[in-house]
Amino acid sequence: MSTKPHQIPLGQAVRVWGRIAALSFGGPAGQIAVMHRILVDELKWISEARFLHALNYCMLLPGPEAQQLAIYIGWLLHKTKGGLIAGTLFVLPGFAAIMALSWIYALLGNVAPVEAFFFGLKAAVLAIVLEAVRRIGSRALRNNVMRAIAAAAFVGIFFLSVPFPAIVLAAGLIGYMGSRAGWRAFLGNGGGHGPASASADAQTALGDEVPDHARPNLAWSLRISAILLILWLAPVAILFVTLGPDNVFSKIALFFSQMAVVTFGGAYAVLAYVAQEAVEKFGWLRPGEMLDGLGMAETTPGPLIMVTQFVGFMGAFRQATGLNPLLAATLGGILTTWVTFVPCFLWIFLGAPFVERLRGNKALSAALATVTAAIVGVILNLAIWFALHSLFGATGRIERGPFAFDFPIVASVNLPALVLTAFAMIAMFRFKIGAMPVLAACALAGVGYWFIAGANPA
Repeated sequence: MSTKPHQIPLGQAVRVWGRIAALSFGGPAGQIAVMHRILVDELKWISEARFLHALNYCMLLPGPEAQQLAIYIGWLLHKTKGGLIAGTLFVLPGFAAIMALSWIYALLGNVAPVEAFFFGLKAAVLAIVLEAVRRIGSRALRNNVMRAIAAAAFVGIFFLSVPFPAIVLAAGLIGYMGSRAGWRAFLGNGGGHGPASASADAQTALGDEVPDHARPNLAWSLRISAILLILWLAPVAILFVTLGPDNVFSKIALFFSQMAVVTFGGAYAVLAYVAQEAVEKFGWLRPGEMLDGLGMAETTPGPLIMVTQFVGFMGAFRQATGLNPLLAATLGGILTTWVTFVPCFLWIFLGAPFVERLRGNKALSAALATVTAAIVGVILNLAIWFALHSLFGATGRIERGPFAFDFPIVASVNLPALVLTAFAMIAMFRFKIGAMPVLAACALAGVGYWFIAGANPA
């Protein structure tokens, strides 16, 4: 007989969420798969249907859907305390690892072997992003309408510089309206994760009823939302008042707070927005360094969006005045992490009780499916942006009417990078080798090239 949620000891839940956090490598797809395997298949704490319903809501939210899913399920099982524990533990291992790697990068990043190591990571990261396009596309682009939406999203963001939030909003509205109108292309399952052999609700620890604490309670929602809003925005306001809007810490707090509101569609879509703003607008990083940070996030547990911690770290390292650079960088990384992840708790605690009442809503599933199709085009844009800056030493730009886009200068191609990226793609696409072995092999190949050739491949 299954154990009901209130009978699952909180200490056991802490151990389970710590285990999930330690195993959460390989991006959101891998992290969600780990949660599914442990919570649905192994422990049977939650059913397949509830898992996918929670995931659908999280995918419609700004920010990292895997961490938000952990908060949602933790809340379902152990109320507010469970959501806080699950969401915090999901982030902590990655936070510690990225902070340590950022220190090494800041101190030794200009040393040839370290540069060669990150050169290898960049090649693997490009292959991983392209594989994400293929993986998500194979699930999301199930008919010609969805393929057209993905293509339109790519053209909009790459050639026309359409704001990413506008693309997501338009896609969601199209999917919702298409479903309500009964158009065949928008009907059916919006996609999901996990095997078809679902655990029935009644056979799980959560059961088939909505727990009392998961029912809409306006007083509780307003109270917890007020607390989280203060925790999120009070530091931002204090920095603006004390340091002024032009200080790097104020800019970090505001930018990543805005990112927490407008970046929909998962980690890779978020990175497309962050990369362009952090590199081109604020000058916190060089393009290659954004790839270095993504390589760190790919090789450590936790959400891929933890790369934003590296962005804040390097921005404060270079632009903060009056502080030791490493102290400033550490504070910048902590500040970035705080304003990035605190809003995730707000979105879940505010909306989840009401979303629990929408299980099985076909229009919501259609909106999700259409947004996911658009995200394929956005991730393709990210892959091309990475390729331009990792495989070529120089790029040109075309601006004609509404069109404005970069193109590679073929003569500036980096042959070692091109060869290593090709091998990484063959390993992942042809031989189905996982992301972690490919990252390790490419990093070692970069160091090996430096050792044998006596030159920095970058």
